[in-house]
Formats: sequence, structure tokens, C-alpha cells
Amino acid sequence: MSEFEPKIVAFLCNWCSYVAADAAGVARLVQRPNVRIIRVFCSGMVDPSYVIKAFASGADGVLVAGCHPGDCHYLSGNIKALRRSFLLRKLLSELGVDEKRFRLAWIAASEPTLYAKTMNEMTEEIRALGPYAPPKPGAPAKAGAMRGAA
Repeated sequence: MSEFEPKIVAFLCNWCSYVAADAAGVARLVQRPNVRIIRVFCSGMVDPSYVIKAFASGADGVLVAGCHPGDCHYLSGNIKALRRSFLLRKLLSELGVDEKRFRLAWIAASEPTLYAKTMNEMTEEIRALGPYAPPKPGAPAKAGAMRGAA
């Protein structure tokens, strides 16, 4: 049996993280080939439903990467992504997704080595977790998932 190779979906900011990924490739930095990149104009435009859809479509891990706080080309888009990430982590937990499968990172255009390091670390971390298996339909809900239900 072959070793498990995780599928990672990376939503990268057009102005910083995507440029860093491109520079990492041009510099021929060692990177795992497990990443599927989706370029977005800003990390703040990544709707939580995109992340959930990525997991539902077979991703084993998801990265959202953007400009460092204070350097956003859209002023505060990365802060919006940060605020959303806290709620998204809770939602993913309720859906049965291990918190290590989702990551938010700040990677500037001048940091291709950080991009390569982040992706390699994430690949190894998810490889250790094994494939993501969504909960079976009809499986009992996680404790607390029905909070507020009458």
C-alpha cells in the first residue's frame, strides 16, 4: 500500500502569498506537490463556505494565507480574515474537522522560504493525521452541536 499523500487547498492573497508561492517556485525551493492553489484578491474575501466546500470536495487540509496585518492592499481584509477564522474554527470543530487541518498564515511577497516552509510543515502534519473522513450521514451529532434547540 502506498503512503498517504494529503490534498491541501490553499487560498492565497494575490498581492502577497501568491507572489511568495510563485517566488518559491522560481527559486526552486523544495516543496511538497500536495497543494492546490486558489488565487484570491484578498484573504478577507475567502468566505467560510469556501473552506467548508473544500473539505466537502475531498481536501485533507485548507490554508488561507494573506498579507501581514497592517500591509493589506485592501486596508483591513486580512483582519476580516482573522476575525472570520475564529468562528470558522468553531464551525469546523462542530462539523468534526480536526483543528490542525485548517490554518491561517501571514506570508509577505518577500517571504518565499516562509511559504515553502509553511506548506511543507502543513503537509507533514496532515500526513500524520491521515485522510480526512467526513462524518457519515445520520451519525450522532457532536455534543453541543444542538445547543439552543428546544
